[in-house]
Amino acid sequence: MPAEQSMLQPRCESPTSQSNPSNLSDPEKGLADDMSCLTCMGARSKGVVAMSSPVVLITGALTGIGRATALAFAHEGARVVVSGRHDDEGQKLATELRNLGTEAEFVRTDVRHDGEVKNLVDETIARFGRLDIAVNNAGTVGDPGPAADVTTEAYQAIFDTNVLGVLLSMKYEIRAMLRQGKGSIVNISSAYGKVGGPTASVYVGSKHAVEGITKSAALELAGTGVRVNIVGPGPVETRMFNHFAQSKENKANFLDSQVPNKRIGTPEEIANAIMFIGSDKASYIVGASLAVDGGMIAD
Repeated sequence: MPAEQSMLQPRCESPTSQSNPSNLSDPEKGLADDMSCLTCMGARSKGVVAMSSPVVLITGALTGIGRATALAFAHEGARVVVSGRHDDEGQKLATELRNLGTEAEFVRTDVRHDGEVKNLVDETIARFGRLDIAVNNAGTVGDPGPAADVTTEAYQAIFDTNVLGVLLSMKYEIRAMLRQGKGSIVNISSAYGKVGGPTASVYVGSKHAVEGITKSAALELAGTGVRVNIVGPGPVETRMFNHFAQSKENKANFLDSQVPNKRIGTPEEIANAIMFIGSDKASYIVGASLAVDGGMIAD
């Protein structure tokens, strides 16, 4: 993708599609341009994806926020690589994305393992020739409980996915993007990446780590054309949040006491934020943590 082209804005390839002030005085020429662009749009809607469409890689893409993000990018014409640990769900999602008219692939990946993450990025480059936007969303919350009861196994299960997984993903994504001279990485943290949370000490610690790692990498890469940022969701209607809340009563109490907006977020609302900060519309945003949490950390 040429450096001057904006991500998520596939270029119309028609020779008459370029903006031309003279069209204002030539209605017939302006109409021709409009029809030319509509032709391109129609072609894309019928499954012809422009080679200039951005290539987006999403880890933890099979459910919740990751799935919503994959669908959102596909609707905008991006070519999408989704990853996760379950083949059946992954292939089903890839098919669903292709049915929207885009190109999509599933690569089975456990982000806790260096070799599998390297293969994920290598497969993306082999298939599409580049990597424009990476969304590191794979994560786990574990079981709630007091800090005094934390086990080594519980710590490793959360940190290996939430922290090591992000580090390994960035390691290979950054290398690919530096070779291109451009790219955007979005790491998914949490509102709990900035505040404490009772009965969630290990999860909270892992998200604080993601915030620090992301900001450090962003400073290292500033000026290279590769941006790294964070999206920090608050409570979102996902299987993971419902598992942590454990009951409808706990969920309602949390929203009432912790979220000024008094409602739970949707995966689609988080996906919209990810798409924005990952795109060239956010080209001057570097090392930022975008809270999408209904006001949870506003004080």
